[in-house]
Order: sequence, then structure tokens, then C-alpha cells
Amino acid sequence: MAYKSKFQDEETELLFSAILSLETKEECYRFFEDVCTVGEMKAIAQRFYVAKLLSEHCTYQEIEQRTKTSAATISRINRCLKYGADGYKNTIAKLHAMR
Repeated sequence: MAYKSKFQDEETELLFSAILSLETKEECYRFFEDVCTVGEMKAIAQRFYVAKLLSEHCTYQEIEQRTKTSAATISRINRCLKYGADGYKNTIAKLHAMR
């Protein structure tokens, strides 16, 4: 059975197809610079970085110091890692496999 996301709709399908068509980091930078505000992009990048640090068993205090992220945000990301759709886990695992 295919995964059904709570976000799935025609607009999101188009967005994800566009993202999957990107082939280089430069294309990613260009696309996301047009699609997101600087703040939105920084927030997405920060959340992913926090997920990476949590997966490396860093403490909340270490993560707060390194990223200036609140404990509440770190906790929410940690819940996603433990009980979410495995998006963070799968992507972090793919990055580790690329090394």
C-alpha cells in the first residue's frame, strides 16, 4: 500500500515533482530562493540540522547552544524522529550512506 500523507493534494504533488526534477545543488538554491523567504529556508534547514544532531545523540543543551533552537522546537523534532512518518530518519540514513 502506498503512503498517504496528510499534506497530499494536487498543489503539493506538483511541488514535490518539481523538487524531484532538480539535479544539482545550484538548481536547489535557485529554486528555493524563489519559492521560500530567507526565514522559511533557514527554519527548514535548522529543523533538519536539529534532527541530524538528535540522531547523533546530542543533548538538547548541546543542540540549543549550537543552533539557538528552543527546547520546545527540539522536542517537537524529536517526537517526529520517534513517532513521525520517518522522513527525517530515511533522509538522514541516505545521507550517511552517501559518505
